[in-house]
Formats: sequence, structure tokens, C-alpha cells
Amino acid sequence: MRYPKTKGLQEIWDRAKAYLEKGLPFVLYRKPDEKEIFGVFQSNNALHHSKDFTEKGFLFAPFDSENNVILIQPDEVWEGTVKAENLRATTAISPDESGKEAHIDLVKSGIKEIEKGRLQKVVLSRKIEVPISKSPIKIFKTLLNTYPTAFGYLFHHPKVGTWCGATPETLMKVKDKKLLTMSLAATLPYIENEKPNWGSKEIEEQQMVSEYIGDKLAHTMERLEIDDAESVKAGNLWHLRSEVRGNMLPNLKVSEVIRALHPTPAVCGIPTDEAAKFIQANENYKRTFYTGFLGELNLKGQGELSLFVNLRCMQLENDKASIFVGGGITEASDPENEWVETQNKSKTMLSIL
Repeated sequence: MRYPKTKGLQEIWDRAKAYLEKGLPFVLYRKPDEKEIFGVFQSNNALHHSKDFTEKGFLFAPFDSENNVILIQPDEVWEGTVKAENLRATTAISPDESGKEAHIDLVKSGIKEIEKGRLQKVVLSRKIEVPISKSPIKIFKTLLNTYPTAFGYLFHHPKVGTWCGATPETLMKVKDKKLLTMSLAATLPYIENEKPNWGSKEIEEQQMVSEYIGDKLAHTMERLEIDDAESVKAGNLWHLRSEVRGNMLPNLKVSEVIRALHPTPAVCGIPTDEAAKFIQANENYKRTFYTGFLGELNLKGQGELSLFVNLRCMQLENDKASIFVGGGITEASDPENEWVETQNKSKTMLSIL
């Protein structure tokens, strides 16, 4: 393992800018509530994949788990300290209403499928394209300043594309065979000095996700604990979250845990296989890396992972950004409210631009 080289922040920004210009793979990232920023730099433009999650590097995986998981090789790992800059996003954002009818129709189709008894929940999303004038590094800096409690990243591979995001959701952390994950669901807008008032739809949706994760992990753990749900703030939104902890069985491979957890019910639905089929047949775009996962693989030591779900993210291409927003649909969903929820979620990334 090449230990991180300590660098000044400006050196890290300059190196990332040079890699973007040369078309070389790299990722910059900062973990939730931390001040350290890491850069993983690959010295050539080869496209590597993780075969069994035993390699070292940074993972970038698509939603469709059948597809290949990208691996940035850690030819150099840099570490610096992020200072808060005055680059906070503006808050007064009014997303436009284009795509409303199509999204409401999609939600109605999802509710019909649930009523037929094929699904309990399905997560349906849409893509918004907006013009941009800021550079990827400036967008990333704004993102870090605006969402300090999220996992913030900027990923670039010339054969994959440029993505950045600030996700509130941990897929899994593993160290010494101890697993930490979370059950995250339900959304309400954040209103200053007001506690979220959760309805039965949101409480049931979160409970459903917790139970499903418990069932999926039961055969992989010696012991499993799921905490009660608590309200957590992510940017301008509230979510319900339960911490999940377990001790992995001695001979269990990490790949089996990843397969059990991805895609999570929070980004796909319940049961996940049926929900994924419905999503692929009915969403009118390909998610690619939105709702996939990303993070450190064995960088700190063999068998040590820190992976996050790729939510609140965008793909950057020349002078446009594609932003992705979705929500969990259950039998109790109201199509108009689901549209409003995606509009609220879109403000997280739109405000950055």
C-alpha cells in the first residue's frame, strides 16, 4: 500500500485539473463530517474492473449489478485538509415543471404494479439536464462546502465520464469483519426550527427497508442489530435512518455482502429483483452510475471497505450536467406528492450549479 502523501490543498486541485486536461483517471473525495480530502490517481488511462473485491483502489459501480465495477488503481494516493471556503450554494432555487406529466404517469404505473401484488415498493427516478458554466473542480468545491455531512466526491475516467455528488447514504463499511450499514428511506423538506412530522406512509416505508435489509443479511452475520429509526438532515431534506451493525461470519467473502445489499431497497425497491426489472422496463433513461455505489476498497488494509450509495449526484459533460432524482413508491403514494418530492430533491444539486 502506498500511504497517502500529505499535500497542500492547492496542489491537490492543480493535480486534479491536470488529470482532467490529460484525460487520466482520478477521484477526489471527503468522508462525512471529516476535514481530510483524499485523491486517488491512476497513472495511465486503462479501464480496470474489480473482479472479486480483493483488489486495492477506488470503486465506482453502476446500478445494474450485472455490469462491470470500475476500479481506479491507486498509483498515487494524496491527502490534504479541506478549509471551508465561502462558496456555499444559493438556496432560492425554483426547478422548472417540465417532465411533470411523464413522471406522474410513471408513478401511477408503479402504484398499479404494487396493487397487483408484484411489488411492495419501487423507487422511480428521472433525469434533469441543465447547462453549466462552472468547472468540475469549482462545482466539487461548492459541494464540499455546502454538504459537510455527506460523502462528497469528484470522479473522472476518460472511458467512463465525470461524476460528482454528495451522498447521505452508506452502503457498507467493513473493518475486522465488523459490518456497518444503514436503512435509509422517506423524505420531507427541511424547514428551519421545525421538527419533521412523519406520516404513516414514510414510517412504514422505512420499516419495510429495515426489515428487508435484516432478511438479506441474516445468513451472512453471526450477530445483527438494527437500531430504531431517527430523523437525519441531509442538505435541505429530512430522512429516516436506522443504523445496522453486524459481525460477519468467519469465511464470508465481502463480495457476498455487497451482493446481498446492492441495490438497496432505498434505491430500487422490494423485492429488489422484481423492482429492478420494472425500473429497467419503465424509466425512460438508463441510470448507469446513479444509485450505484462507490468508495475505498482495501486502501487502508485488506478487508477494509468504505462504500457509499451514489445518490444526490450528477454527471458532467462539457457544458451540461445531468441530475438524477427519485423517490420510493408504495401503495400509499400520491403521484402529485411524489413529483413535489423529486422537485425538492433536485434543489440539492441545482443549487450547487
